[in-house]
Amino acid sequence: MTSRASLLALALAVFGFAASLAIGPEGVGLPGAADAARMVLIEIRLPRAILGALVGAALGLAGAALQGYLRNPLAEPGLLGISGGAALGAVTAIHSGLAGAFALALPLGGLVGASVAAIAIVALAGMSGSTTSLILAGVAVSAITAALTTLALNLSANPFASVEIMVWLMGSLTDRSLVHVWLAAPLILVGLAMLLTTGRDLEALSLGEEAAQNLGVDPQVLRFKIIAGAALAVGAATAVAGSIGFVGLVVPHLLRPLVGESPGGLLWPSLFGGAALVLFADVALRLFAPYGDLRLGVLTALIGAPFFLWLVLQKRSELAP
Repeated sequence: MTSRASLLALALAVFGFAASLAIGPEGVGLPGAADAARMVLIEIRLPRAILGALVGAALGLAGAALQGYLRNPLAEPGLLGISGGAALGAVTAIHSGLAGAFALALPLGGLVGASVAAIAIVALAGMSGSTTSLILAGVAVSAITAALTTLALNLSANPFASVEIMVWLMGSLTDRSLVHVWLAAPLILVGLAMLLTTGRDLEALSLGEEAAQNLGVDPQVLRFKIIAGAALAVGAATAVAGSIGFVGLVVPHLLRPLVGESPGGLLWPSLFGGAALVLFADVALRLFAPYGDLRLGVLTALIGAPFFLWLVLQKRSELAP
């Protein structure tokens, strides 16, 4: 079942990647000279497709790993506050004017913010604390970063900076170049690799913490892999694409019926499924909102928020006497 789900999700991701390269506001065929068409493909569509796949994979896999580790089906990458820290770092770069003076200040600020948020979470929750302490630390960091981001927006004297902050917070893959790919790809790939190595431990953890330790699982090592992997992957993804929510929540739930109650077996399908979802959402924006009127993060929220509400109602009905 796991391999079948992985192949299905991989096929969808490959199809989405091909569609991202082929489809744009002008349609599949690009008018004009072959050189112009090649430039659009390599300089505009290829970086956007690569980043879409990487960002989606990071969010989908991080969501599946966190749901398995916290044993909470409503967990998602934003729960740890990593994406909030990345958003605050990027907003600080815009608010201070660094983003206007230095082209890479925005993604670098996001990476610094994500790193600070991860360090704060570890300092608050510790490496040997309970999963509840990790959740509470993540909620606290998320609240603080959200408050500081709002404060920066409120104190911004430059209306153009305020608009830039709001646009960035909506999340987008527009106007990204290969430089953004080279900046984010190594960190995302390292984070993905760390999270993928937790599959066996997550399977053991589903039997209970005591049983997992008897099977040779080191709780501190597992927590380090989850926090560090999610911080690297989600932090880098948010730094280059802005805030794109609900992907890490929706994708594992869509694939769980194909995989079953196997947290480790859900990792690879969620990686490919997240990439497919972000790529298809970005292609849909290019087809139906080609002039940037609708942002990627807004579209994923429009998809994810009703899904989240359905999950809450489903859990409520399951717990009802």
